[in-house]
Amino acid sequence: MSTPREISYPTYLKLDRLLDLQHPESKPEHPDELLFIVVHQASELWFKVILHEFDRLVDRLQAFDTEGALTVMQRINTLVDLVAHELSALDTLPPQRFMQFRGYLGTSSGSQSAQFRAIEATSGLRDAHFMAALKEHGPLPAPVARALERPTLQALFLALLAHERVTLEAIYTEPGHTLLQMLAEAFLAYEQGFARWRFLHVQLVERIIGPDTGGTGGTLGARYLQKTISQRFFPELWAVRARLYGR
Repeated sequence: MSTPREISYPTYLKLDRLLDLQHPESKPEHPDELLFIVVHQASELWFKVILHEFDRLVDRLQAFDTEGALTVMQRINTLVDLVAHELSALDTLPPQRFMQFRGYLGTSSGSQSAQFRAIEATSGLRDAHFMAALKEHGPLPAPVARALERPTLQALFLALLAHERVTLEAIYTEPGHTLLQMLAEAFLAYEQGFARWRFLHVQLVERIIGPDTGGTGGTLGARYLQKTISQRFFPELWAVRARLYGR
């Protein structure tokens, strides 16, 4: 077992192993493929952190800890913004250069990311189309199955309101519910941030391969991604606005 004196920056971060995980497939190696790999690997690392934070969030919600849940949501929203922002690195990849190594990606597709699917499931996606998309890739990965076994974030928030004996309308119309309202707004900020990430992803895909071209791995590419932008994780939080302020 290492002592604190034996731990250094490279050993603590396992840099030898980490930096040996980027292996371009193109032959000869295309100079842009390393960027493509690193952006997606970095996204998966941030997905890992987001899922870790979701575990904490679910624990706080199930413990009816509003302040604790709000603190976790603020971090999650920062992480989602970060993942969305890093996509801009791929805006420097011209379409003709991507096509020079695209064939080496084989059947790989972002839709095969178990962590991303677990984030969607935890957030609230449970509709028939989403479930069918999951089954296209065989048995459910463990992170996705685990997420589907838990209540959605919206269900957990509504349970918190029931525990506090407060209705969704009341947190916007009655005094004394500041933390609950801030948490509700943090959930909506998360949904907007997630939709922004999807939108930037759509634009990136359209910029590189066009709006009507199929994606890697036989997916529908930008056409599928465009449909996902309108997905809702917190329909009740959106609906309450229409009921209270829509007139």
